[in-house]
Amino acid sequence: MISLAELRSRHAGAGRLDWIGLRPARHAPMQTVTRASLTDSGLEGDRSRAGKRAVTLIQSEHLPVIAALAGHEAIAPDVLRRNLVVSGLNLTSLRGTTLALGGAVIEITGPCAPCSRMEAALGQGGYNAMRGHGGWCARVLRAGSLVVGDALVPDPAGDNPGD
Repeated sequence: MISLAELRSRHAGAGRLDWIGLRPARHAPMQTVTRASLTDSGLEGDRSRAGKRAVTLIQSEHLPVIAALAGHEAIAPDVLRRNLVVSGLNLTSLRGTTLALGGAVIEITGPCAPCSRMEAALGQGGYNAMRGHGGWCARVLRAGSLVVGDALVPDPAGDNPGD
């Protein structure tokens, strides 16, 4: 029988970085870029926070769900104000896991709850549409460069602290 730890470490494959967005200042429009430098305190050019909320991620698979729950046909990633949109991996299953992303290594630390601004951005019910789909926060373990299209690889060193 396969152990729970082994089951938790199995993924169908690597994920992919689909989009990068920078928030240069509070309430400023997001800037979409194709490459960025991830420093110990977050993305260069972003008003990110150091520590466990240095960078925010959301799954591209959740964008249509949020759109449907908010009564929209589609939602552009910049509306949700997360730094990175990734696909191909279930971020919920990666909490506490180290991930290689481009030249950087990050650790998923916890959920990124929606803020009240989502009600204005998505319309009535926007806040609740994002609950459970708002993405994840991560800390930077090793700085490096990111480029759209980079692989997102769980537990690159084989020493997942989340298990």
